[in-house]
Amino acid sequence: MFFKQKIPNVSWIAVFLGNPGTRYDNTRHNTGYMVADAVEKMAGLRINRLKFNSLTALAAIGGKRLFLMKPQTYMNLSGGAVRQAMRFYKVPISNVVVVSDDVSLPTGKLRIRRRGSSGGHNGLKDIIDKCGGEDFPRIKIGVGESSHIDYNMADWVLSKLTGEDYKLIADAAERAALALEAIITGGVEFAMGRYN
Repeated sequence: MFFKQKIPNVSWIAVFLGNPGTRYDNTRHNTGYMVADAVEKMAGLRINRLKFNSLTALAAIGGKRLFLMKPQTYMNLSGGAVRQAMRFYKVPISNVVVVSDDVSLPTGKLRIRRRGSSGGHNGLKDIIDKCGGEDFPRIKIGVGESSHIDYNMADWVLSKLTGEDYKLIADAAERAALALEAIITGGVEFAMGRYN
């Protein structure tokens, strides 16, 4: 006799920040999307269902159900998509993990934070503004700063990753996927101790 296994409700949301379209593939600002790609490989799934203005998928980690989302609204409008998912699944802001690039960290450096300001990141700022504050964990991957003093910040984060920078960030994306799993299964402090 078969018994239908009770599937738990979604209790966590993971948001991978980036910009949609091939024009932005492999740019520094799409580091969050690179982490989503690493999660797909690790979990053997595809984040490709359109919901809440995002490409999405459901996953189970450590007995918890996780909603994965890649907002397709462009970086600085990500908060609206995240707010829709939070309301639908009734997930508090403290259980929303946001994965993004960070120009203040050296290329490929991983940093997990329990909460914090946007640090000038427009995607994080929009989530803070629209989703109820800054009390959410985030995984940041360093994309470095431009060595050119007069380089425009937007030009820098939208520039393509090549050579050693690409390799460092691709490696960091795999570590970030593992860090996400650690946050869900062991908590933010546990993940910080292991990956920061």
